[in-house]
Amino acid sequence: MDYEMYIGGKWAPSANGRQMEIICPADGEVVAVVPDADREDIQLAVSAARAAFDADDWSSHLHAPSRARLLRKVAEAIREDVDRLAELESLSSGKPIIETSVIDIHLAADCFEYYADLAAHIGGRQVPLAQQALDFTLREPIGVIGMIVPFNFPLLLAAFKVAPALAAGNTVVLKPSEYTPITALELAKAFERLGVPAGVFNVVTGYGKTAGEALVTHDAVDKISFTGATATGRRIMELGAKTLKKITLELGGKGPNIVFADCDLSQAVSGVLTGAFMNQGEVCIAGARILVERAIWDDFLTAFLERTAKLKIGHPLSWDTNVGSLISQQQLEKVEYYVRRGIEQGGRVLCGGKRPDSPEVAGGFFYEPTVFVDVSPDADICQEEIFGPVVVVMPFAGEEEAVALANQSQYGLAGGVWTTDIKKGLRMARRLKLGTVWVNNYSLLRVEAPFGGYRQSGMGRELGVEALFDYTQVKNVYVELEDEILYLYE
Repeated sequence: MDYEMYIGGKWAPSANGRQMEIICPADGEVVAVVPDADREDIQLAVSAARAAFDADDWSSHLHAPSRARLLRKVAEAIREDVDRLAELESLSSGKPIIETSVIDIHLAADCFEYYADLAAHIGGRQVPLAQQALDFTLREPIGVIGMIVPFNFPLLLAAFKVAPALAAGNTVVLKPSEYTPITALELAKAFERLGVPAGVFNVVTGYGKTAGEALVTHDAVDKISFTGATATGRRIMELGAKTLKKITLELGGKGPNIVFADCDLSQAVSGVLTGAFMNQGEVCIAGARILVERAIWDDFLTAFLERTAKLKIGHPLSWDTNVGSLISQQQLEKVEYYVRRGIEQGGRVLCGGKRPDSPEVAGGFFYEPTVFVDVSPDADICQEEIFGPVVVVMPFAGEEEAVALANQSQYGLAGGVWTTDIKKGLRMARRLKLGTVWVNNYSLLRVEAPFGGYRQSGMGRELGVEALFDYTQVKNVYVELEDEILYLYE
């Protein structure tokens, strides 16, 4: 399949004529060919978005009902095409089809529906004043939003950003990952079919160092919303500072998953397994640090290892696959590096720790689910985001030690607590320095609930009304009601 970019309501190749091959990481087959854009293409896309915003046909509060209707239609279009979109996502990303088909694509549609419902209800507030005056606030769209999304949830993370931004009346230039741009372009096809005004939604494909940086540094881009690695987030802040752009960053994590002795053990093992190895660990919220109370250490570890050994590694389009392929050779080598470091720093591998032996997956970037024990809390594999199927299991004794271990991290994105004592669960939720805390669950995201990080896991929030507000700016309006006013200068 050959794709062009969607800019200003039209399909176009890159100005330089270059293209990129999108490769299935599971078998090396070419899935699609897309343009390899650079600064000139970004300029065209931003200009189109700026013209659409300034025309006021989209951004005005009066057009909120129209925006809502279009967003609902986008959700319908996604739901009508779930099977094909899920297959494209799995082929380009390597993640199992059961995840893309059952979860990701449906949740993307949910996101557009949710913000369609909110679009007409973006209001300000009245400000009580002692004097005879009326004061109130308005929430208005920011302008042109540049969006950069990663490879692990291509359509879903785009929806997290695009839906609230458009609902609020902004216009968008979306730069998907160079690994997984296909479903973003398919989303653009839906926007075109549904008659979304030209320039409101634009998709530019290319690499981060060229297209991405050009988007971040463009003077006419009012805000950047980025999801990805913490190091890249720092770079975006540096570049965006030159034009004082508003910025939302959803960055890395090293999630603690805390298992207390009074948990429902079967439920906890299932939840921890999901948090550890969903999407072969290429998840910012992955529960990669598993903290287990000493009283149930042996029982938990036995059950967890038994379940881990049963996970099926395979091609992402197989419905039997639990663990798909990593995104690239580079990512595979990164995982192998951290496993070596874990062993060098005294860790012991209880399962995994290598590429699978099966010839069925020899052509892809696969790695076995890997479980470490005997690891120091300050070891690299405990402190740094690996983005692969590698977890550490550490013991603790009591709430105080659990909190200390969980908070011993530069990150603060998400974590879990497993206990049948709801008071304990709530105490832990209060004390953990995390943007999201699940109690007796893990990895569940709801479009109605805000998501984002503390510390070096980012700033701003995705989802919920908080995300909608993050795509608005507040204007204050003061109306004088006194007939006679004493002015300082008359």
